[in-house]
Amino acid sequence: MENNMYQIDNISECQRIYKHPLYQKELERIRKFEVDRIFCNHGFDHFMDVARIAYILNLEHNLGISRNIIYAAAILHDIGRAKQYDEGIPHEEAGADLAGIILADCGYSEDDIALIVDAIRNHRSNHVDNTQNTLGDILYIADKAARQCFDCTAQKECNWSMEKRNMEVYI
Repeated sequence: MENNMYQIDNISECQRIYKHPLYQKELERIRKFEVDRIFCNHGFDHFMDVARIAYILNLEHNLGISRNIIYAAAILHDIGRAKQYDEGIPHEEAGADLAGIILADCGYSEDDIALIVDAIRNHRSNHVDNTQNTLGDILYIADKAARQCFDCTAQKECNWSMEKRNMEVYI
């Protein structure tokens, strides 16, 4: 294997998630459902944007959550979207169920699975106090910050309330 210019720790855990057959199946189903969608998509690019923003929040607030846990939660947070489109199951519930299966198959501990699944299940919660103390909090904030509503060509057709939209560049 070629030596990289930099070393990325824990890449194998997230790579196992990405390569998991159930993850790939659901990711492909999301792609098919959203192929003509004019609004925000829920593909791997979005998942990685959320992961990177969440990890930055983690570092800025000295939360001490491992990069592997943050990235795992972020790349799984919307994996239930196809079940929402297809079966009407809220994507955070469907995603939490799917994540539990995938994470167990990928060798995550019961504690880590519980933490990640809880964050996925609650990533749509409105945090009134805007705290950034838990994995669920930073996942929620990063998910919203990753949306570039301020530059969206479908703003007029969007049914999101103005309070939900990200109308400024987040730094």
